[in-house]
Amino acid sequence: MRRFARADRLSEEIKGEIAAILRADLKDPRVAEFVSVMRVELSRDLRNANVLVSVFGPDEEKEATIAALRGAAGFIRSLIGRRLRVRMAPELNFKLDRSIERLSRIDELLKDINPAPAGESGGADNNHNED
Repeated sequence: MRRFARADRLSEEIKGEIAAILRADLKDPRVAEFVSVMRVELSRDLRNANVLVSVFGPDEEKEATIAALRGAAGFIRSLIGRRLRVRMAPELNFKLDRSIERLSRIDELLKDINPAPAGESGGADNNHNED
């Protein structure tokens, strides 16, 4: 079933506004310096939004950042409502996105399974004969 274009547009706008708010307006020291808003998933009725964020750092910093974002959800929601001029800004539910970590782990496992042959550096072959 096709999603509504309005929901997709609003999702992208919310994503951009949250990123801007995290950069400029949120002053909580628990929020890690390297936080990226990866995706915003809106419910069909546009009342709820799952905000998936990626945090670079140790697990303690990730958990502290998510806790701080959940605590600031009302503040962030009010800013989104004013900036986007929507009748009702969605309730925000912040979740940690671990997809980058999973991709990195899969890459490591694949390298362990199929290591590069000795002497291969991924560059051009330097052993070509000139006639």
